[in-house]
This record gives sequence, C-alpha cells and structure tokens, in this order.
Amino acid sequence: MPVSFPVSINTVKVSGGPKRTVYFPRVMNMENKDIEKKVNHSIVLQAQQLINEQTGNMPGSVEEMIGYYEIKNNQRAVLSLSQLNYTYHYHAAHGMTYIKSLSYDLQSGKLYELKDLFKPGSDYVKRLSDIIEVQIDERKIPLLGDFKGIRENQDYYLADKSIVVYFQLYEITPYVFGFPMFPISVYSLEDIIDQTGILGRLTIA
Repeated sequence: MPVSFPVSINTVKVSGGPKRTVYFPRVMNMENKDIEKKVNHSIVLQAQQLINEQTGNMPGSVEEMIGYYEIKNNQRAVLSLSQLNYTYHYHAAHGMTYIKSLSYDLQSGKLYELKDLFKPGSDYVKRLSDIIEVQIDERKIPLLGDFKGIRENQDYYLADKSIVVYFQLYEITPYVFGFPMFPISVYSLEDIIDQTGILGRLTIA
C-alpha cells in the first residue's frame, strides 16, 4: 500500500457571544477538492446538530457552551474524529456534554457507519456486545440497568489499531461515571472485518 501522509487539519472558531464558542476541524490541502468539500460539509453539519441537540432538549436559557474536537486517527487515508459539546443551562444541576464521531475513507470520501466496517451479514452487533459485556464485568462498570447490547449504529471512533465503541452520558451508566468507552483491538475482529474497508486498511502491518 502506498504511504498516506496525514491530512492537514485547521481549527475553525465560531463564537455566538460571551461563553458560547464552538471549535471544529476543517480538512485542508487535499488533492481531491470534491472529497475535501464533502468531508468538511459533514463535519459542520454534525457540529450544528450537536448545538441543536443542546439548545432543543433542555429548558432554560444557555449560560455557557463550548464545542471542541479530538482527532483520533489521521493515517493511511483514514480520518476519525470526535466532536464534543458541553452546555450549561440556567438553573441546571450540572452541564451536559454530548460526543459524536465521524470516520472517513479519504481516498473515496465515504463516511463509515459502524455496520460499514464489517462484512455484510456478519453479526457484528452480538460480537461487539459480547466483548463489551466482558469489559463491563472486568472493569466493574456500574450500570443503570441490565446491559442489552449495542445499537446497530452505536457511536464509535477509530484509534490506531483499535475501534472504540462508546455510549453517551446516562445511556447505560450514571452521570458521575462519565462516558463509557470500550476499546477493542481490530485483531480480535479480523474474521468479520471488511478487509476492503478502512478498518481492514488499519490492520495491515
């Protein structure tokens, strides 16, 4: 496979007044400008969706909002990133944070949902759920109820040679636990990985 250098990332700052600032990434200097435009459009769209979720789900006015991002993988023409939005509403007991992630094949511009990482027909939901259930037990993670497995489109990001499946605050654990994140080695999933996709590309030595 040819060497794929990391794509250039610039930070864009948008301010909506005092204590309301959102930072999001912008991909730059790609040879294929159509892919660059497509990737940047979906990043902006997700950042706006996080803002909408924060302003639409809670009563009371917004006292503070900060949005930021983390680059999780930027190699082998695979870009995976997370966008986070923390918002505190007037008279709320505490602020609320949401995390959403995006994973791209920068060669094709395809945005990968969780199901796209695996072979068609593979029972990836059960496979990942079983691994996560073991981690919950081993790490003694407190749950709000019985663990019922992941959703087909469960949140995830890619980090080097791992897929990190995660849950939102309150989704399966109490708020004080934070975001439950479950790193899973790609090598433990090799038999169900779509080797022609981005996860297959990351397994190549």
